Amino acid sequence: HLLLGASAAMQSVQVDIASAARSDAKVLVTGETGVGKELVARAIHQGSARRTAPFVTINCAGVPDSLLESELFGHTRGSFTGAVRDHAGLLRQADSGTVFLDEVGEMSLRMQALLLRFLETGEIQTVGAAATHTHINVRVVTATNRDLREAAAAREFRDDLYYRLNVFEIRIPPLRDRPDDIPLLLDHYLQVFADQHRRPPLSVAPAALDLLCRYTWPGNIRELRNVVERLVLRV
Repeated sequence: HLLLGASAAMQSVQVDIASAARSDAKVLVTGETGVGKELVARAIHQGSARRTAPFVTINCAGVPDSLLESELFGHTRGSFTGAVRDHAGLLRQADSGTVFLDEVGEMSLRMQALLLRFLETGEIQTVGAAATHTHINVRVVTATNRDLREAAAAREFRDDLYYRLNVFEIRIPPLRDRPDDIPLLLDHYLQVFADQHRRPPLSVAPAALDLLCRYTWPGNIRELRNVVERLVLRV
């Protein structure tokens, strides 16, 4: 997937990505659902000195604490029901690379405390193990569609973790705020899905394009992709 857009707003995002890629600073990517936060995280990784190392992603939304903890920090065999073998954990798997925590605002306060401890000490406490392992060299990029400052004020998100994660913030504007990018995105996905489904390439009539550009796209680019794929399949 490409991060597409020629609007001034997206050019500003591209500048931010290039700036973030030049360092190992923690990045918080913010924006509504469907704007392409993971694409921004991948672009930061690909532009950084870590590009040849792993890029590991996990969605924190809707994952139970116990599972999220073992996914991030690993577990030993037999540490809980279903743990039939040792699991290194995503942080170890991303060593020397980048770990992307999507929807970090959905983490429980307990998991927030565990993440903060790791960020402050570099120590990984494997579920079911007594010893800690230090010096994991991993860059942390996080994303959220929530206002974490509001969440912190409501005591739903830790202040100290928010400031630890938000060293460099990249805000991605919603699609309705950059209608100039819609024709470019339509052309791109019409070609992508025509190739994928072996269908003839489509073009959009001027009247239809005008309607699509005036639509507010509450689901952002994800919604546009789905609409274009349905159009291609129906022809």
